[in-house]
Amino acid sequence: MAYQVIARKYRPQRFADVVGQEHVTQTLANAIEQKRIAHAYLFCGPRGTGKTTIARIFAKCLNGTGGPKVNFDDQDSRCIEIAEGRSLDVLEIDGASNNGVEQVRELRETCKYAPANSPFKIYIIDEVHMLSTAAFNALLKTLEEPPAHVKFMFATTDPEKVLPTILSRCQRFDLRRIPAALITKHLAHIAKLEKVKIDEAALHAIARGADGAMRDAESTLDQLISFCGDKIEEADVLSMFGLAAQSQILGLSQAVLAGEIQTALSRLNELAQNGKDLGRLLSDLLNHFRNLLIFQVSRGDLNLLEVSEAEVAALKEQSGLANTESLTRILEVLTDSELRLRDTASKKILLEVAMLKAIEARNAISLDSVLKQLNQLRGPGGASVPAVPVSAASPQSGKSLHTSPATTVESSQIKNAPTHVGGYTALAGTAPVPADLGELWAKLVEAVGRVSPFTRSYLVDAQPVLFEKNIFTIGFDPEFEDHLGLVDNARNHTLLQTKLAELGHANAQIKFVKIEASAARVPQPAKVASPALAAPKRTEGGAPASSTPVAKEKPGSVSLNKNDFKNDPLIQKALEIFKGQIVEVRA
Repeated sequence: MAYQVIARKYRPQRFADVVGQEHVTQTLANAIEQKRIAHAYLFCGPRGTGKTTIARIFAKCLNGTGGPKVNFDDQDSRCIEIAEGRSLDVLEIDGASNNGVEQVRELRETCKYAPANSPFKIYIIDEVHMLSTAAFNALLKTLEEPPAHVKFMFATTDPEKVLPTILSRCQRFDLRRIPAALITKHLAHIAKLEKVKIDEAALHAIARGADGAMRDAESTLDQLISFCGDKIEEADVLSMFGLAAQSQILGLSQAVLAGEIQTALSRLNELAQNGKDLGRLLSDLLNHFRNLLIFQVSRGDLNLLEVSEAEVAALKEQSGLANTESLTRILEVLTDSELRLRDTASKKILLEVAMLKAIEARNAISLDSVLKQLNQLRGPGGASVPAVPVSAASPQSGKSLHTSPATTVESSQIKNAPTHVGGYTALAGTAPVPADLGELWAKLVEAVGRVSPFTRSYLVDAQPVLFEKNIFTIGFDPEFEDHLGLVDNARNHTLLQTKLAELGHANAQIKFVKIEASAARVPQPAKVASPALAAPKRTEGGAPASSTPVAKEKPGSVSLNKNDFKNDPLIQKALEIFKGQIVEVRA
């Protein structure tokens, strides 16, 4: 007797044998018992999930001796004929090769005749979506009002290509991809019957490669038995089909989440050199990060996942390395790479770039968060608030992208500074600052504010420390140390030097420092709101004081210098981070 492949040898012969499609088989069984049998059925779903198999079993239920009934006799001659494909009353038609209008017209003529020796004449049309539009239209009338002895069963992997007029005349059943756990269990049963020893990891690898198709899994097992004999291990499955081991997928994802660029690229290079299918590798990575995201969102609910015990342990460990937003951004990077993979000339280079982008994406900050922080920096009425870093950490160093080195001045350094003659303002833990320095500072801030309101908003939180040897030292308390990275740049140095020269101090140098000791603040220039927003003074009667001029501006308008806005360090830093450009500036 000729050899029969596993997919045919162990093909389900009853509804109870079908794996993972209970929602379809139970409905059909109930319809038979209740005698509610329709004239046309459409079975949709991915390849290898049981569409044609269910149609054949349904045909045996209808045409078996004493039918229709669910529990037919396997040894019944009619059922055997249907199973072997030689029944005169159950005709299987390939829609891909019989897709013309002439074949459909012939079908319409033959369906008029009564069945040879069965209750029904059944037409099973596989890949029905391949029929031409003319063929579909020729079938419409017969499909809607067929003879009482005729039943149609259609199968397709692409129901979207079936005409809506056909769909509306059929009862539709959507078959699902079979879960990996069920495929693993079924393969273990077949291996036992075939007297083949196969380890659990190898079964999981086969199920993972089958992608929900039982027929693909059975064909893979058949091929492995021919290759390995009666003992199959995971390494055999991985080497034959170019799959990465589960541990390798978990190790690569761990490197991405930990930001280990060198480790991630080394692991990827090793997999590529060993001949792994890079497209399948990317798909496996996507699936793992999807599982990790679902694990986080569901707070560890494993009912939503199809994972092994090793994967569960990895999910628990890795869930603490990234939040939901980071995982979403990593998935977006990998999904985009998967779409581009089929068109790229070098898959390895594309995956290397994808790994780098995924590592960088895990620390990115959403645009909404940046806008919120920028609004906080603006503050009510245009006043400044403590700056908040808006950039992500660098993947290599973990340092903030906008951080610039700033000199720290200890209280002991300031104590030893020489003092000036005149009235003094006491500073806690520091040498007293001369009153004329405070006056100079007030004038300087006011002059800067006329040119750059944004720079002034930073300086109002600073204080003068020392003006000696033509070096003007400006200090920030620890509360405002974030301002150092925003204000300490060449543009602001030039601006302050120019205004000091106008105030009679030419060739002065500027130095920004952080003050460690808490100091009594030098009287600072007042933080005033925009004139348009300032409320007018009122008399005791409540009427506006006539002596106070009120700016005649539209309500809510704010005076804005567009050039100052574009050149502001904070705006420039945001443009640098997001690789953007200013299109329009509006108040």
